[in-house]
Amino acid sequence: MTRANEWGQPVGDDLAGWEPPPEPPHKIVLGGGVKLRPIDVDAHARELFPAYADAPASLFTYLPWGPYADAGELAANLHQLDDLPDWQVYAIEVGDWLRGFICYLRIQPGQGSIEIGGITFSPALQRTRAATESMYLLVRHAFDLGYRRVEWKCDALNAPSVRAAERLGFTYEGTFRQATHYRGRNRDTAWFSILDHEWPNLDTGFQNWFDPSNFDALGQQRSSLRV
Repeated sequence: MTRANEWGQPVGDDLAGWEPPPEPPHKIVLGGGVKLRPIDVDAHARELFPAYADAPASLFTYLPWGPYADAGELAANLHQLDDLPDWQVYAIEVGDWLRGFICYLRIQPGQGSIEIGGITFSPALQRTRAATESMYLLVRHAFDLGYRRVEWKCDALNAPSVRAAERLGFTYEGTFRQATHYRGRNRDTAWFSILDHEWPNLDTGFQNWFDPSNFDALGQQRSSLRV
C-alpha cells in the first residue's frame, strides 16, 4: 500500500534503520564446489588462458573483450578491468583449475546497489553446476553485506544471458534503447534486478537446487532451478 506524506503526496517506503553497506571486501568467496579468488592478474592470466585457448569466437560475441590470442592479451584485459574504480574481478576456481572470471561492478554502497557482470565463462564452465554457484555466491555475498539491490544487465539480443537472469530469479525491469555501443555496433541493454526482500525465498530455492539429492550419479539435475 502506497504511503502518503503530510501533503497527501505518494512517497516511498521508509528506510528507518537501514545503513549503507560496506564496499565488498575483495577477498576469497568460498562455496561448496567453487572458490572465487580476487584476481591476481599476471598469475591468473597464465592459469586462465588454457581455458579460453580453444574457445570459439562466438563465446565473446556479447562481450567487449576476447577472443585472446595468448595469456598476455588476457592479462591486458584483466588489468584494464581490475583498474576500474567500481569493479572487482574474481577468478573462478573449480577443483584445481581456473575456469573463468566474474565481476562486481557499479558498486554503489551509498545506494545499496551493486551489479554482477563481466561474466566470462570458459566452455568447460558453461552450463554447469559450478557456473550457477559462482553467480549465486556473488548475489548471496552482496545481500549478506546489506545491499538492497543486485543488478544484472546484458545486451537485449543476448538470449542466453536473458534466460540466465530469469533462471537465477532476477526480475526484468525494462530495456534501455541505444544505451551503449561495443564492437562497432549498437547495444540496447536489458535490465534485471533482485531486491533484498525477495532474496530469502530465492535463497531457499537455490539451497534446494544445490542439495546433493537433486543430482543423480552422473551429476544431472533432477529438478531444474526454475522449478
